[in-house]
Amino acid sequence: MNKVKLKQDVVQLFTHLRDYVQIPIGISNRHIHLSKEDFELLFPGQEVNIMKELTQPGFYAAHQTVTIVGSKGELHKVRLLTPLRKQTQVELSATDARTIGVRAPIRLSGQLADATDIIIKSDFATITRPAAIIAKRHIHMNPTDAKLLGLALGDKVSVVIDTPERRTIYDDVIIRPSEGAVFEMHIDTDEANAANCGKESVAYFLK
Repeated sequence: MNKVKLKQDVVQLFTHLRDYVQIPIGISNRHIHLSKEDFELLFPGQEVNIMKELTQPGFYAAHQTVTIVGSKGELHKVRLLTPLRKQTQVELSATDARTIGVRAPIRLSGQLADATDIIIKSDFATITRPAAIIAKRHIHMNPTDAKLLGLALGDKVSVVIDTPERRTIYDDVIIRPSEGAVFEMHIDTDEANAANCGKESVAYFLK
């Protein structure tokens, strides 16, 4: 058997499979991830107070919120998402960033090498951290799904969101497989509004 031909056939089969996959959409509002040290500074003597479980297993929205401050204004009640991380991260939409006067780069979560300094306030403390980014759109999936679809960590795909009167194609969507992940594309509120997305909206891999 020709191994090269077999590999080509398998790749073609996986690519064809993508045409029939519906991708659930998760819309991310502005939020913050805190390091353990920063959580203790902002909420001294407190434990993380879980409010609800998020779609991705092991991730939660907390009751604790902060105020984010830029040169032109503030965003109040920015929700803490857990678990706590090694480094504090503030995720804003482009509209959020412009509204409060923050020049945040578009980056994947965790890529904070050039994140923008941002002021974070609670009722107990005020800190400044290089933490502000605009989250790059991405798709979570488990490694098995990734293999079935012929995709790997860091791959870029294009998807279409076929909503009434606002059919929208998004390029540069990053694939992020991880153990236990739920299949879901994450976009921010700006991207969702541009495509007229609702809770039941889905995306498709672009043929």
